[in-house]
Amino acid sequence: MRIAIIGAGASGCFCAVHAARMMGGDATIDVFEAGSRPMAKLSVTGGGRCNLTNTFRLSNKLSEYYPRGDKLMRRLLRTWSHEDTMSWFETEGVELAVQPDECVFPASQDAMQIVDVLRDGMDMAGVRLHLSHQVSSVSPSAGGYELSFTDPKLRPFHANCVVISIGGCPTMDRLGIFHGMDIGIVPPVPSLYTFNIDHAPLNALAGTMVQDACLGIAGTRFSSRGILLLTHWGVSGPATLRLSSYAARYLADHSMQADLCINWMGSAREEGVCSALADFASQNPSRMVTAANPTPLTHNLWNMLAVRSGVGESTRWADVSGKRLNRLASVLTSDVYRISGKGRYKEEFVTCGGVALSEVDYGTLGLKRYPGAYVTGEVLDLDAVTGGFNLQAAWSTGYVVARSLYEQWAVGSEQ
Repeated sequence: MRIAIIGAGASGCFCAVHAARMMGGDATIDVFEAGSRPMAKLSVTGGGRCNLTNTFRLSNKLSEYYPRGDKLMRRLLRTWSHEDTMSWFETEGVELAVQPDECVFPASQDAMQIVDVLRDGMDMAGVRLHLSHQVSSVSPSAGGYELSFTDPKLRPFHANCVVISIGGCPTMDRLGIFHGMDIGIVPPVPSLYTFNIDHAPLNALAGTMVQDACLGIAGTRFSSRGILLLTHWGVSGPATLRLSSYAARYLADHSMQADLCINWMGSAREEGVCSALADFASQNPSRMVTAANPTPLTHNLWNMLAVRSGVGESTRWADVSGKRLNRLASVLTSDVYRISGKGRYKEEFVTCGGVALSEVDYGTLGLKRYPGAYVTGEVLDLDAVTGGFNLQAAWSTGYVVARSLYEQWAVGSEQ
């Protein structure tokens, strides 16, 4: 049995290791990577620390973690869960550390340790890795599939089974690999990115962190909550990334232009904040508003918001009328800024879209109309919020396809 895996990312390499070990060397496995090194994206994920999974303890709703593909992930996690991921890497010699936010990292805080485990696993199992081999198309042929390459010097490669694991595709061009097959594709759009906001007073507070903020897209039900980081180009942090994931297709349809609503006080309501401000004012009548901060926000952020609400820098609390208190409470709980595009979050990039989930068998991840062809990882219309969930999808899909390949090989061996 000859197996071709297209893409040496996390999912493709994980699949290769498991498939090779299951079949004990009785099948040949070739991995074709377009780039000059394998797992390049994995090596920088999590800021180079590799957030390889999550404990899933913060919510029982998979849809909060996987805006697209939660039903598929529910099925996959029954076969290969986050506990399986943690146990497997620990067995391979990786000590793990669980952070308070339930994100799981190697204790070494070094993504290259995860890369090396997978690379060593492939080498020891006899998997053949071909770098700088960009596959241009996959076409059904007698007894399997034929891979063609963009480099005319490379001869077509024939395999009995093919695994397409090319990762996220920012544009439709890379999905041209499916041109030789009739496959439904959901147009890809960006996900997990920061927001550009052109507002000088906000941009001047770059580096400021708000521990608990609620974000929303005006006129929609898209919302998120968590840490918000102010940057010189706009906003970032987990709350921003999560919102960009939830609203990925909406924002793409609106050219990345929308009104961002910020509740700087977390989930607090305007009425409660207004009442608390009134109590504070009565207890501190002679103090300047900008000097006496009753919120958990930083002094500079509080100053900016107070001035934004119309309170002068030399205004005392005793001089803040009820109307201005209401306005200040409104700014603190429902501040609005215009999103003018997306920023870049380090070197990480996730896409929403890809191979339509209706095209695959949820139990095997095989393409329904193409026996022996499988799809893993982010090329599926399956993506998650930040926190290790995208890599867990890579491990789960990779393992399920490896098991499917083994079962197909076992049936062939019996015959």
